[in-house]
Amino acid sequence: MTGIDGHAHVFVQGLPLAPGRRYAPAYEATLDDYRAMLASRNLSHGVLVQPSFLGTDNHFLLSCLDMHPGQLRGIVMVDPARDIGQIDAWHARGVVGARANLIGAELPDFGDVSWGRFLERMVALNWHLEVHIEAARLREIAATLLASGVKVVIDHFGRFDPALGTRDPGFSSMLAMASSGRVWVKVSAAYRVSANPHDPAAALAAAADAWPALVREFGVDRLVWGTDWPHTQFEDMQDAGSARAQLSAFVTDPDQLHAVLIDTPSALFHFR
Repeated sequence: MTGIDGHAHVFVQGLPLAPGRRYAPAYEATLDDYRAMLASRNLSHGVLVQPSFLGTDNHFLLSCLDMHPGQLRGIVMVDPARDIGQIDAWHARGVVGARANLIGAELPDFGDVSWGRFLERMVALNWHLEVHIEAARLREIAATLLASGVKVVIDHFGRFDPALGTRDPGFSSMLAMASSGRVWVKVSAAYRVSANPHDPAAALAAAADAWPALVREFGVDRLVWGTDWPHTQFEDMQDAGSARAQLSAFVTDPDQLHAVLIDTPSALFHFR
């Protein structure tokens, strides 16, 4: 194991698209292309996250897991009432979590019956719920999720407001969740929290600003990294090589880098 990419997407043209999607790419990010990217960056394993524009139809992602079960793990998007009967079969195929992409979306009631049953089964399987949400709204769902007992993984530095940076009160709310011991953060896609996503230096500055507080509160045993390949909506300005180089630029301690690339994700994503 040389490194784990904890966040990437694969898709091809012709797949059913989710109604109400904000975006859909006009190109393909194939599994072969993804695995070639991993090899080129000396990354041995990867985690495929269901893209929001495909909604809860996870068939393509599952087919990719089936082809390379030792190398890949998956994060699905779910309808909890419909999919409770499939969760164990998905687990056997390499799924290790479910994602709630809530950017610009109405917040679900994670305390209702269907989510309650689904989260309970997730806890039993040692899955996590990956949450992609604006930092300012995280506090609205935090208490319910923590009370459920499920592991929570927060996407992309917590998606603090680029105009506020780590002064965003939502970033402080996320840091406060660390004391639960059940929250992880993906230190990925810093360009999504950068005041100027076209400027690699600005993205690095945003990551470097957030890193000390994240390590202080969470420790490297609850921080993971991902390429965010193929960088949807930022394809013209990002690439996996830059993402990997950026990680080494803001995580300069070799032991911390090893933890974020291998030790922590191998446990969280069930590679061991």
